[in-house]
Amino acid sequence: MARSQETFNKKEREKKRQKKAKEKMERREERKDQATKGTLDNMMAYVDEFGNITDTPPDPIKKPQKVDAESIEIGVPKRIAEEEPSERTGKIDFFNHSKGYGFIREITSQDKFFVHVNGLIDDVDEGDKVTFELEKGLKGLNAVNVKKV
Repeated sequence: MARSQETFNKKEREKKRQKKAKEKMERREERKDQATKGTLDNMMAYVDEFGNITDTPPDPIKKPQKVDAESIEIGVPKRIAEEEPSERTGKIDFFNHSKGYGFIREITSQDKFFVHVNGLIDDVDEGDKVTFELEKGLKGLNAVNVKKV
């Protein structure tokens, strides 16, 4: 008598193949069901009057206001020129006559500004009250037109 050609291993492989085929069919059916749910109305998105994205259509009563395109500024808005006092008052905080430079401390803001001997109109010493103007230099603001008060 001959033995059966079907072994335990063959039976197990056949069961796995049938199980995979069944799972594949179930996934296909599930995708078909999902396809009918995804209609165009469900996928639509709208923008409300504030610019937010929403799924409800806009209310026709609340129509957006017209915007003048020329009034929109792109980039950094232009700065309004602030008028600073051209002449400031201060006190000579330090001055080295041999090297020809020093520092002036402004009375109102207590800021220090560099002053060179070329920016002096009158001879100054430490502790003198002076008036001066500011000029942009290589390393910051420099005091020029320095006069004793």
